[in-house]
Amino acid sequence: MLKLRIVSPENVAYDGEVESVKVPGMLGNFEILNNHAPIISALQKGFVEYVNSDGRHQLHINGGFVEVQKNSVSLCVEVM
Repeated sequence: MLKLRIVSPENVAYDGEVESVKVPGMLGNFEILNNHAPIISALQKGFVEYVNSDGRHQLHINGGFVEVQKNSVSLCVEVM
């Protein structure tokens, strides 16, 4: 499992465990799974999709950044 935290200037949009996360990178969408290599990437306008025990969820963003380290995924985004 991955630990996902999505923050925006307004609030914490999500903080919990997920199976996977898809983000809109500057060169296209990419998926983050368990044991993903460390990465920091800018995000463009699009959808963040994550799967947790409640199912699949989507969050429309206007851009931001993602950081992955040791099965911890942090997103700092502007939510639409």
